[in-house]
Formats: sequence, structure tokens, C-alpha cells
Amino acid sequence: MTGSSTTVESPRRVLLGISGGIAAYKVCSVISSLAKAGVAVRVLLTQQGQAFIPPLTVATLSRHPAYTDEDFWQASQGRPLHIELGEWAELLLIAPLSANTLAKLAHGLADNLLTNTVLASTCPVLLAPAMNTDMWQQQAVQRNWHQLLQDQRYHAIDPGSGVLACDRVGTGRMAEPDDILTHIYSLLHTAGQRDLNGKTLLISTGSTREYLDPVRFIGNPASGKMGVALAQAAIHRGAAVTLVHGPMESALRERLGGIQAIAVTTAAEMHRAMLTQLPQANWVVMAAAVADVKPVAQASTKLAKADLPDSLPLAQVPDIVADLAQKRQPHQRLIGFAAQTGDIIPPALEKLQRKGLDAIVANPIDVPGVGFGGDRNQAVLLTKAGGKLTIPPCTKLDLAHQIWDALLRAGF
Repeated sequence: MTGSSTTVESPRRVLLGISGGIAAYKVCSVISSLAKAGVAVRVLLTQQGQAFIPPLTVATLSRHPAYTDEDFWQASQGRPLHIELGEWAELLLIAPLSANTLAKLAHGLADNLLTNTVLASTCPVLLAPAMNTDMWQQQAVQRNWHQLLQDQRYHAIDPGSGVLACDRVGTGRMAEPDDILTHIYSLLHTAGQRDLNGKTLLISTGSTREYLDPVRFIGNPASGKMGVALAQAAIHRGAAVTLVHGPMESALRERLGGIQAIAVTTAAEMHRAMLTQLPQANWVVMAAAVADVKPVAQASTKLAKADLPDSLPLAQVPDIVADLAQKRQPHQRLIGFAAQTGDIIPPALEKLQRKGLDAIVANPIDVPGVGFGGDRNQAVLLTKAGGKLTIPPCTKLDLAHQIWDALLRAGF
């Protein structure tokens, strides 16, 4: 494992199908974000989809004319439109996916431009359903849903719960644009391959807090974004993931769909959670920034300023990585993280060897624009076998995928 990441210069190609549903308004944000990121976006609308959002709106956002059934049924000036679109797309997103379009896809029907294009394509298809709770829970709809997902082409973003347009509170709310975008970028990276299928990953992320009193603690700025990106990328590649995380913002917690999440606060709590979950894991990734020390004494009430000690006696916290390395089974792989300043490689190599890790990801925290709290990162991945991969600055999701790619190539 040598070398560095490369960037694909040609624009990625996403075809978006909009079927009937009020959630179509959310898709505008997805289209705009993709176009601003340099992704080539083409949009086609069903007749019902046009009742909720006009072609002019999506054409303006995508910087390309929208397609409707009127285009499909007109005499072709060249190759059939559904063939052209099906061959053009790297990824086909259907959002919102209505009960009607779901039924057509499940049974291989093709009576409009969208359904014909699906059958004329071979790329991954990402589905984001949206409908009334009673509709979603109908036995026929659930049968169609599960039948369709047996086809490996199809990838799902299950609907969430909340207040629906019909004023009901229940399941049926289309996934939020940020979640859809994350899944899109994952599928563009993997081309829909589920190469982590059958693996169970245990990932820690975020910071821990060691309290002096109820309001003061020893901690660090780790946000948990890197671990969440690792978990999302792994889920999208077919893995089962348990994420043990320290305190994190509610917006980040809301992005943990499909991930078993265990919230902890202190290093001792993270230690217990990781050891409890260890037996089920194939890969264990220690991405959390765990406190090294804690106050010897913790006050049960807030200390007055005058009562704060001039010096703070400290005690060591459990070494979670060392304990995991000692208790793991031969088939389990242990990957650590090392947030460093200056020359990041020597301390990472030392930690790799001293902790008994199979691999370590070293990332700088003194480089502007990457590291704690940001959406981007860079790293050097080192393996016990001597492999080295330098990953230039990129999004944390992209970094996560490159880490999984490298570990799979290394035979983990």
C-alpha cells in the first residue's frame, strides 16, 4: 500500500427522478448542492412530480433542461431518450419515491420516462421514499419495498419519523437533503459495491469529558465528525456498525440512521462500552480523542471560584486501545487514530507498535482547514506490515472511504 489519493477530473453524473409527493421541495437543495459541487445533474419528472415542482425550477438549479414524459413520447431525433439517460447516469436517485413508482419498480413495469430509464440503466439506484404513514405501513407497500431491495442495484434511505404534510406524526418523512447527499457521494465512490457486507465494525468517536465538578471538565475539541463519517461510509458499503460516541451536537446525532449508537461521556464509560461490544466486531476503529487524565476528586456541586484548587491532582484514565489489543481475538483487526502536531509520522509509528495495532491513521491538527471540528481532513495511513498511504485534504467522508479502500486492499 503506497502512493496517494487522486482526484477524478471529469464531472460525476447523477440522474434524479422526481415522482409525486410534497417532499419534492427538499430535492431542490440536493440538486443545488450537487451542481455547486461540480456534479453533472440531469432531472426527470413524472407527471405527478410536476404537480409539486415545475420543470423550470429544477432546470434552473441543475443548469440543464429537465425531462418530462412529453420529451419521452415525442419522436426521437436520435437514440431513444431513456436509453441515452440510462447509459449516461453513474447513479440514479429517485426522491421522493412514491408508493405508485415503488410498485412499478418492484414489478418491472415501465409506462413513463422514469421507469423506462431505470430498466434501461445498470447503475446503482438510490431510493428515498416519502408518503403518508398509513400508506407506508400497508402490507402491499412493505412487500414491494422489501422485494425491490433484494435486487443489489437498489440502495435505500429509509423514511424518518416526524410531522408529515397530512399533519400525521409517524414514519414516512423523506430523508433530509444532507443524508441524501452523503449517500450519493458514497455510491459515487463505491459504484454501489457492498464490499464490507458481512463485517461488523466497532467505531469510537468524539471527545470524552472528565469532570472536576458538574460544570467544569477536562476535554478536547473533537466533534465526532470523523467517526460519524467512518460509520456512514461503512454502512453504505454494507457493514453493520456500532458507534460509541462522546458528547456531540444534535445535528450530528441526527445523521446516525442505520447505526447502532451508544452515547458516553467519560473515558471509563467509553472503556466499558468498547469492551462490551468487542466480541461482535471484525474491525475495531478507535477514532475517539480520549482524555489521558482525570481529576482525582470530583465535586458533586459546583465549586465556588474561591474553592478552586491552585493545583489539580490528576489520575490516569484507562488505556482503552491497549486493553482492546490485549483482549481481542486473532481474527479481529484494530485500527487506531493519532491526532498530532508537527511531524505526524514518527509518533504514529511509535503508537502503532507500542499499542499492538494493525494500522493507524495519523492526521495533523495544526494545519488550517482540517482536523478537529471541521468537515475536511487529511491523513497518513500506516499498517503493521509497513504499508503507507498519504491522503491529501478532502472531505471526512471521502477520507473514510479511502481508509476502507486501503484496509481492504491490505487484506484486512
